[in-house]
Amino acid sequence: MPPLALSARGALLGLALALTATCTVPLAPKPAAETGRVEVGPEIAAFYRGRDFRPLWTDGRTLRPEAYQLARQARSPALDRAVAAARGGETAALVRADLLLSKAYVAYAAAQDRAPAQADMRYVEPGLAPVARSPRALLEAAAASPASALRRNPAYDGLVRGLARYRASWGRLPQTRVTGPGEALRRRLGAASDAEVTARLRAFQDIHALPVTGRADPATIAALNRGAAHYERLIEANIARARAIPARPGGRMVLVDTAGARLWMIEDGRIAGSMRVIVGKEGMATPAFASTIRYAALNPYWNVPPDLIRKRAQGALRRGPGVIAAEHLEVLSDWSPGARRLDPRRVDWRAVASGRRYVNLRQSPGPWNMMGRIKFMFDNPYGVYLHDTPLRELFDRADRRESSGCVRLEDAARLGRWLFRGRPPAPTGAAEQRVDLPDPVPVYIIYLTAIPTRDGVRFQRDVYRRDRAVS
Repeated sequence: MPPLALSARGALLGLALALTATCTVPLAPKPAAETGRVEVGPEIAAFYRGRDFRPLWTDGRTLRPEAYQLARQARSPALDRAVAAARGGETAALVRADLLLSKAYVAYAAAQDRAPAQADMRYVEPGLAPVARSPRALLEAAAASPASALRRNPAYDGLVRGLARYRASWGRLPQTRVTGPGEALRRRLGAASDAEVTARLRAFQDIHALPVTGRADPATIAALNRGAAHYERLIEANIARARAIPARPGGRMVLVDTAGARLWMIEDGRIAGSMRVIVGKEGMATPAFASTIRYAALNPYWNVPPDLIRKRAQGALRRGPGVIAAEHLEVLSDWSPGARRLDPRRVDWRAVASGRRYVNLRQSPGPWNMMGRIKFMFDNPYGVYLHDTPLRELFDRADRRESSGCVRLEDAARLGRWLFRGRPPAPTGAAEQRVDLPDPVPVYIIYLTAIPTRDGVRFQRDVYRRDRAVS
């Protein structure tokens, strides 16, 4: 950091003595409400002592840009006043603001490191959940990279920015109730003409997951009448969901959003690529959890889910057991590695269809296989993984809830190239060929009904009806 001016050095010498003695900072001979001693704990004191009492959020003359960003996110009136007072460059005000900003940052960052219970995220393996850090560790990380101090992951960071923009745009408009076209609608949209009403309606519909018609149809009127506060709470609920993903500076992760049926590849805190996916259908929703992708299986088998086994059994009853072989399915006695292969003609398909008997149906590798040519494996109790698929037409649908819980990939080869750092494995032709990744990559499967965009946020359909608690 740039050296402090001489006057600031003198002020910080007093700061050093005060911190060493009492872990408080006297900033005025006669304390007042906004100029009295600033209480700091021993770890914050140790942080400043370890850096020779150099400030963190100022350069000795003015506040750094990160200080203003932190003040906006922390939303503390006392901090706002201290930051405003420091704008004048007076040394004592800068010192006070620096200390209050460090306290605010510790509180803010510690809160982000606590995975919220309402996020409903299950961490399958250790090391995937956000980890609480000490105040000193938080401040040292901020000092090492001030620009990334307030960053967490692209979903969280974008939603935080999006919430601020939503409040500054739709939230600032009159929240009056409307019943249809007219003067009340014009005031509600902040529009001065019919053309502006149409343009504003189209913008509102685009952001709020409505058909973009530019007309004040009943669905749009109902959405307007929910009020901006309702949508701000929805954004906050999604910020909480995104907070379940820890900060991974310099690392890689795969993020799957089941509400929007989309996957992102994230590297060094930035999006390296994305693709559409197929997720669990109604009644078989893809769960929210975190695990680690450790290997790929080339030329995989497809183990048919139990509900589909019963459907295949019904087909065998109607059309004969030949339909089992026609789908390249093998009948196994059970799900164990030592399962015996059974003759489809000798299976009691009526008992299988009714649930009185259990068999395993396994589809052999090939272009017909529902796993496609590759699947990416990670430990979880749901039998969920990421995989290729031959059913390409499903990716053109707006509603992509078609699977039994697994995540089907629009471009499995591209994900494979990224996971294997540009060196995807070559298949040998063997079934279930295992190839370990060069580095394990965390995967977070999450549910976001608001996503960040370049201009703010866009809401998504609550396809799994998990937003009911948001009033």
